[in-house]
Amino acid sequence: MLGGYCQPNNRPLNGWVLVAKDGAALAKPTDYTLVWSSESLKMKQDGLGYFWLPVPPDTYTAVGLVITTSPEKPSVNRIRCVRSEFTEPSQPETSIWGPPNNTTELFKVSSSRPQNRGTQTLGVSVGTYIAEVNSWVNPIRCLKNNNPTYTSYMPNTSQVDALIRTYSPLFYFHPKEKYLPSSVTWFFSNGALLYKKGDESNPVSVRPNGSNIPQNGSNDGLYWLDLPVAESGKELVKKGDLRSSQGYMHVKPMYGGTFTDIAVWLFYPFNGPSTAKIEVVDIPLGRIGEHVGDWEHVTLRISNFDGSLWRVFFSQHSGGTWVDASELEYQSGGGNRFVAYSSLNGHATYPKSGLVLQGSGGVGLRNDTAKSNLTVDTAVAFSVVAVDYMAGEGPISSPPWLNYMRKWGSKINYNTAEEAEKVVKVLPGKLKSTFEGLMKSLPREVVGEDGPTGPKVKNSWSGDQA
Repeated sequence: MLGGYCQPNNRPLNGWVLVAKDGAALAKPTDYTLVWSSESLKMKQDGLGYFWLPVPPDTYTAVGLVITTSPEKPSVNRIRCVRSEFTEPSQPETSIWGPPNNTTELFKVSSSRPQNRGTQTLGVSVGTYIAEVNSWVNPIRCLKNNNPTYTSYMPNTSQVDALIRTYSPLFYFHPKEKYLPSSVTWFFSNGALLYKKGDESNPVSVRPNGSNIPQNGSNDGLYWLDLPVAESGKELVKKGDLRSSQGYMHVKPMYGGTFTDIAVWLFYPFNGPSTAKIEVVDIPLGRIGEHVGDWEHVTLRISNFDGSLWRVFFSQHSGGTWVDASELEYQSGGGNRFVAYSSLNGHATYPKSGLVLQGSGGVGLRNDTAKSNLTVDTAVAFSVVAVDYMAGEGPISSPPWLNYMRKWGSKINYNTAEEAEKVVKVLPGKLKSTFEGLMKSLPREVVGEDGPTGPKVKNSWSGDQA
């Protein structure tokens, strides 16, 4: 045993913790330090809990805690410490438990993860937890994979295909959604244009595979994509094409190769306008929120120990959230296929249907999701566009457009202040100031910026999600 596992007791058991075979890399602790006990808590308890930090011998490190129901120290035979060269710094991730309001002692329990995360990092999550008492954080570390050939236990081509068909989600779009996704090829084939700074009067039609748009480089503002000039073509492309839409899959190692991340990207030619909610009043925001080109995704995190789906990340505007596999909504009829919901107009992804308010106190932007007949099944309609650990070694060929590093849309050309003023004029007096406060707090992607960049420019392409 390297450490204990901990989770809230109000949801299904869904977790794991690593163990290790005894050897030179492991050593018994020399003693234990009591981190905290629940003796002082003024609340109903099934029993007292005592959190113990192993004291490692020199050159060794603790990677987990031990909990007992007795004030007596646990046996040093119960757990093992790890030689320091096989460890890396860790950090708290998701809160598991915090103190009740009637106590002055700040004690928190959180899940742990490697501090340094990405496709090239070697930190391995142990599955243990971190305890924090007041301002003190216990020095628990994670493991480090020192094997330079760790990609050898990443899934091969046929296994990647099997994982996608087993786990990749069914996306639901809101029944009132006007701006649906499409394939990138459909977008290019239906009149998408490439503009160059200084030569805006001579846009170039993009080839269906994107082979004539700039490759690599950086987001320097020199080029951008836009809709067709003709109004009829522009409106057609804005609507998207659900039949051609597919998930674009990016497969990469995570946590030192102990997990496989599969990012499922959807492309939308157009992002629709936002709607604000002020208490019980819904307020359409005119053109605010509109922009050309929209990339959204979910990321599947799959264990390389047993091939099971562990967690899913749902991207939401400039952030997102992780959801454990046990908390997902699955398709009717059983199986391992979960569902994802795309919000109306804004296309943020969510694990459940309903309203999510981007704000606080009953004031914010609406993110509405619901089931409908508008769906994309990414376990059927998909294309693997990148597998990081097979570069130059496998049959995966990335499309040219994946290496386009500039904007997928033009700079927003509406006046945000004018759009807001149109709304203010029709509001009752008491709502005017609330609305003005909301407008000042809106995120940058809503109130006006250049079009979005593609998947490969995002920090999550080579790093972790959050």
